[in-house]
Amino acid sequence: MFKRLATWSLLAALALPTLASAQALIPGTDYVELPQAQPFEPLNGKVEVVEIFAYSCHYCAQFQPLVDRWKQKLPADVRFTYVPATYSLDDPFARAFYASQNKPGLFARTHDAVFNAVNTDITLPRNASIDELAAFYSAYGVTAPAFAAAMQAPALDAKLQRARDFAVAVDLQGTPSLIVNGKYRVLGVSYTDMLRIADQLIAKERKARR
Repeated sequence: MFKRLATWSLLAALALPTLASAQALIPGTDYVELPQAQPFEPLNGKVEVVEIFAYSCHYCAQFQPLVDRWKQKLPADVRFTYVPATYSLDDPFARAFYASQNKPGLFARTHDAVFNAVNTDITLPRNASIDELAAFYSAYGVTAPAFAAAMQAPALDAKLQRARDFAVAVDLQGTPSLIVNGKYRVLGVSYTDMLRIADQLIAKERKARR
């Protein structure tokens, strides 16, 4: 089991200079190699990149615009997956995340909006209830009762358990965290440094597959 730990304060330094992209990675400084490599989902021949995030994490909110632009430029054989940091199987935000994925287009319309509502506009509390989240999502094409029911659907239990198990397996230390192919947990001293390290680990995994 893992405890909810404080997110790395170093990641707040967006302006920190990054090292040259060609610099060799240093285990223990740039990344942690996980002892039991296990991707979150079957890869189907692709390299997997997972971001473990929390809507209530203001560092994740700061990271989101950067990672959103970055993931759009990933090679076709790399798959990016969001996984909510599930500290409890009753976590309303994690349940809202998975419920939003069950309605086509809803996640894409709401992912940034939830971050903004919690961390910028402060229109959603960090401890938002199911009813508060359902009311929020109702502005994006669903009814509040239907979304509240979707958040409480028993089918979500297995997804939340899987997210929690994955966080334990990768020894989650804070959010946001990037996990490459279930083998490497990215470290780094800034958001851009994390993406620089992830790029190099992705290149390493792509090369190994050829």
